[in-house]
Amino acid sequence: MQIPSLRRCFTAPSAFSYHRLQPYISDCRAVLLPHFGGPHVLQLHSHVPVPELKPHQVLVRARAVAINPLDTRMRAGYGRCLFERLLPLILGRDVSGEVAAVGASVKSLRVGDEVFGALHPTAVRGTYTDYAVLSEEEVVSKPGSLDHVEASAIPFAALTAWRALKSTARISEGQRILVVGGGGAVGFAATQLAVAAGCSVVTTCGSQSVKRLLAVGAEQAVDYVAEDVELAIKGRFDAVLDTIGIPETERMGINFLKPGGHFMTLQGEAASLSDRYGLIVGIPASTAVLLRKKLLYQISHGIEYSWAYMRADKEGLIEIQKLCEAGKMKIPVCKTFPITQVRDAHEAKERKIIPGKVVLEL
Repeated sequence: MQIPSLRRCFTAPSAFSYHRLQPYISDCRAVLLPHFGGPHVLQLHSHVPVPELKPHQVLVRARAVAINPLDTRMRAGYGRCLFERLLPLILGRDVSGEVAAVGASVKSLRVGDEVFGALHPTAVRGTYTDYAVLSEEEVVSKPGSLDHVEASAIPFAALTAWRALKSTARISEGQRILVVGGGGAVGFAATQLAVAAGCSVVTTCGSQSVKRLLAVGAEQAVDYVAEDVELAIKGRFDAVLDTIGIPETERMGINFLKPGGHFMTLQGEAASLSDRYGLIVGIPASTAVLLRKKLLYQISHGIEYSWAYMRADKEGLIEIQKLCEAGKMKIPVCKTFPITQVRDAHEAKERKIIPGKVVLEL
């Protein structure tokens, strides 16, 4: 089935644009999102064009791709103000596989290298495909200690945590860090990053995650169902990463911070306000909300307030790769599905039938 708008967006490759590409690849399988809705709207197509590589890009033969909460939210319509005019989309951000081709200016990778990485949240052509296209900055060599399924579960979540803790809060040895929602992929990665940096980490989580978080070095893992979190946690913190992002966790996190500390939430309002009011009104409105909160908390508590987003960062990805090799970073995969069962995988993830990480195998 031909998808005209997709063919306009992703033109067939020129043989001269690929460096050491064997064999010549013009199309491949991909899961398309033709319109927003439930898991049933996802369509696996056999002949989706492979785009022409730009000089800085890498073509990756995908072996495993993780399903992130962002994927299920986008499928349901999150970010429609930006993405609706670009439909059909290919979802997916994480990937692990082998380099099939490199652009003319790529120097750090060669055809045949095993790599892992993640696309930016706004990418239109994602990784639910046999051949994913990423920039050289978005992929590095896959840790040899991990197979493709294990590796695919890590980059997007770990880079989100890295941007918050390392790039924004600039955590350092000896500091105290609170991770709200440590049982999720980002929270679990953040706990491991902070422990590896020599920080003391306290986290909140569900009962099923307590032992796992203590095993990777958290000093305290508070079951938010069985315990009163605000009574169980003692002392103040240099940084708080809130992966839940509701008013209650924001209030709690702000009150746990030392003066001069950093509060970071994953639930920024730019996309939701833009979806509600359109880009022209939504972007200025979200900027105003962020600036108001920054000023409010600076005056009332003397702390820094930020919305945390994943962004491609070569330095961060290399650090994550090294932590994986050292056995200090891993995100457990609870279940894998073949890409032919992508609808079942989305349904299981969305309905929380499977509580942890879900990966598609190609």
